[in-house]
Amino acid sequence: MSLTNASPADAAQAAKSASHILATLSAEARNEALTAMHDALAAARDEILAANARDLELARQAAADGKLSQSLVARLDLGKKGKFDDMLKGILDVRDLEDPVGRVTLRTRLDHGLELERVTCPIGVLLIIFEARPEVIANIAALAIKSANAAILKGGKESTESFVAISRVISAALDKTHVPNDAIQLVTTRDVISDLLSLDRYIDLVIPRGSSDLVRHVKNSTRIPVLGHADGLCALYLDPSADPALAAEVVVDSKTNYPAACNSLETLLVHDAALSTLLPGVASALAAKGVELRCDPASKAALAAVPGLKLVDATDADYRTEFLNLTLAVKTVAGVDEAIAHINAHGSHHTDCILTSDAQQAERFMAGVDSSGVYWNASTRFADGTRYGFGTEVGISTNKIHSRGPVGLEGLMIYKYKLRGHGQVSATYGEGEGKKRYLHERLPLEH
Repeated sequence: MSLTNASPADAAQAAKSASHILATLSAEARNEALTAMHDALAAARDEILAANARDLELARQAAADGKLSQSLVARLDLGKKGKFDDMLKGILDVRDLEDPVGRVTLRTRLDHGLELERVTCPIGVLLIIFEARPEVIANIAALAIKSANAAILKGGKESTESFVAISRVISAALDKTHVPNDAIQLVTTRDVISDLLSLDRYIDLVIPRGSSDLVRHVKNSTRIPVLGHADGLCALYLDPSADPALAAEVVVDSKTNYPAACNSLETLLVHDAALSTLLPGVASALAAKGVELRCDPASKAALAAVPGLKLVDATDADYRTEFLNLTLAVKTVAGVDEAIAHINAHGSHHTDCILTSDAQQAERFMAGVDSSGVYWNASTRFADGTRYGFGTEVGISTNKIHSRGPVGLEGLMIYKYKLRGHGQVSATYGEGEGKKRYLHERLPLEH
């Protein structure tokens, strides 16, 4: 990894050249680089956390002055809830995954002595633009190296000290491996995002990690394909058949486990038959965690007699808002079809859940909701690459092509076709007299 203040074009061209070398490295060489990176970061823990503390001090002051959101400050803290250890573990988890490069996914005999293969290969050069979250550098570097992609990273100014400290450690570690240093670059030059987004000749995929404003800006400013999501408007539908204890536990975890995360719950949809039976218990459990409920008239009336609740009249905008704090919008619906319609109209296609003991209702919900993750009786907080077994993730995608949901190694791969022959020419084949017919015989993937 290199810290570069080169021009965007020079940085991107160097990354492209490095990607060609990286694509030829063995799995062993790439894994050795990940081990070196992990060990170096572990040894530099105190130095990195000290740099992160300096960033945090400035960020908290900016938040107090109204210049930075509290959710961004929460994402910046690398020492919170074992985040540093999770970052280290993610590197080893990625290292220990099966090599994603060169997997044969199709084999076809076009003719005797003319065989076609489709094999996985890296995308090429990734551009990751992100805010806060200093662990993103290690996550992306690990996934990029394992998948043989080069990566250019551009972080927000609120995490500069953390980014630089982590990058220096990784750079020194990679210098002792076969991975070219230009394969992973942290761009330190300011005001270069628009220039980077214009470099579709060298950069193959952009992954924005940050606020909805950042993601929308990136999507509107480049010809390069963009992988990401703008909002995390996760909704949960409470069916009257749900188990009361299960409902309270899942809703509370979905909302309060980490409210600033994009997979936290923002809207609770309640069947009108569950207003008097299930909602009071769920609301009390949420209130115990300090959650404010923004209710429609029906749900507010159902909760009027429940003590200790923070109830506010909901507005239409509340059902389109990613709060990222201890605020939850509550809306009454007549059934699963209305819940599905609401989510598809107001959600962000991220992760949505149904709580029910009715399997038929659950399957209807999961088939009808147009989101990258649809859950039955499980917290929305499971929408995460580490929890899915991907080692870590480059982000969450709500795209309809290439990759959806938490994006790990598989989402960073594309494929190429390899054709092996013995001098055959296309003019030999076709319909009519004297022409050869293609066999198009599917072959087993393993020789």
